[in-house]
Amino acid sequence: MMILACALVAATMLFAKMLGRAVEGPPIHPLQVTAGRYIFALVALAPVIAWYRPPLRGAAWGNHVLRVAAGWSGVTCLFAAAAFMRLADATAIGFLNPIVAMVLAIPILGETVGKWRWGAAFVAFVGAVVLVRPGTDAFQPAAMIALLAALLVGLEVVLVKRLTNIETPLRILAIGNMIGGVLAIGAASFVWIWPTPMQWMLLAGIGFAMVAAQALLLQALKRGDASFVIPLFYSALVFAGLYDYAVFGERPGINTVIGAMMIIGGSLVIAWRERSRE
Repeated sequence: MMILACALVAATMLFAKMLGRAVEGPPIHPLQVTAGRYIFALVALAPVIAWYRPPLRGAAWGNHVLRVAAGWSGVTCLFAAAAFMRLADATAIGFLNPIVAMVLAIPILGETVGKWRWGAAFVAFVGAVVLVRPGTDAFQPAAMIALLAALLVGLEVVLVKRLTNIETPLRILAIGNMIGGVLAIGAASFVWIWPTPMQWMLLAGIGFAMVAAQALLLQALKRGDASFVIPLFYSALVFAGLYDYAVFGERPGINTVIGAMMIIGGSLVIAWRERSRE
């Protein structure tokens, strides 16, 4: 289940790159791609929401709005980065979000961080430097957008963790996609162009694939130990590299492999320490 979820997550990145690169029509702005993600995700969730009818009264609306703003901004940045750089690079940089979440959990959630996790965060940061390569001819400006995406998604992770202490997962999912849909459509209206039929299919694919990936992730975590399941999430990097090569003929470079291994290694150490504290 986790590996299939990773394949779907990587597919959303591929679809976003195809839309941004004008593969099946005129280039689609990242704001419009994100709108498609929220619209079709809400369409997929609508039957579940209608059946279970999660109550909205008493929700922590302030936290929900902050969480959605961070998630919407982060996804938009990630889709933008995917359009202009190798998927493996963008995906690996995106894996920094657990490091960001660890750091932000200190002031927001009042958590403490030991030397093991600080050391792992440093290793992951060095891995990001290897990937971004600032000050060299190989520097990718789009990598800074991917870094911003990691920061925003890391903030979203912390806010979701806060919400899970006081609200049910279905209400979090429902409210998040409803607010996100309104925000995404409003922002996309300024850059909207009419997609081709194939681009509509890609936009729908992003939304449906994201919802399916979230459902598979939840089921995987429910049925297996987190210490076993979570490391499998990084197989998304393999799928991203395979998809990129199959569609665009782009191969990950040695810097991608080294940097990604350092980021993944640091993230796994943090996950291990988190698990050992339970």
